[in-house]
Amino acid sequence: MVDINKLKFDEKGLIPAVVVDSITKKVLTVAYMNKESLEISMKKGLTCFFSRSRQELWLKGETSGNYQHIVSITADCDNDALVVVVEKDGPACHTGNDSCFFNTLWQSDELQEFSLQGLYDLLVDRMKDKPKNSYTTYLFEKGIDKILKKVGEECTEVIIAAKADDKKETVYELADLAYHATVLMVQMGISVEDVHKELASRHIIDHKVKQEKMTK
Repeated sequence: MVDINKLKFDEKGLIPAVVVDSITKKVLTVAYMNKESLEISMKKGLTCFFSRSRQELWLKGETSGNYQHIVSITADCDNDALVVVVEKDGPACHTGNDSCFFNTLWQSDELQEFSLQGLYDLLVDRMKDKPKNSYTTYLFEKGIDKILKKVGEECTEVIIAAKADDKKETVYELADLAYHATVLMVQMGISVEDVHKELASRHIIDHKVKQEKMTK
């Protein structure tokens, strides 16, 4: 653990804090903390920043209700910048956007950014818009029984490929399974965050079990 007194605040007593969503890994915002706001953040487990324009402390979500619950705070190699990983209660940006970073300046034609949340959001749009000649549209129009059938089929394909010790084919079938499972999530209104929280709760339980075994 880094001692807070070893952090390098600038001449105004501030240190930049890059806030990242623990689930999507998106950069939500870049704000500033002074020693007092950092101490409050660590004590409350909620992000507290120092407003350079208003010259005062502000607890994120105090007015909007969009609190940011801190998972971790990490200093960089020079101890002059922070990454704050959070679980958020709502949009991070005052505009109502999920992140403050939504104005794209440039994007590669060859390299594509991918995330499970991005796939989920795309499928949500597909369910709403139902574009023609789309396989995803076909699944949503057929409904839950067809989606469940496909999930079952893909599970079987994964088992067959893995039993044959075919790594490449197993990866391919796992991707198919992940896609169809995400379609099922959208159909049932299950968010990526719902699954993330369930997995996180199991991680905590598993960690406690390991600790108990070590102390016996």
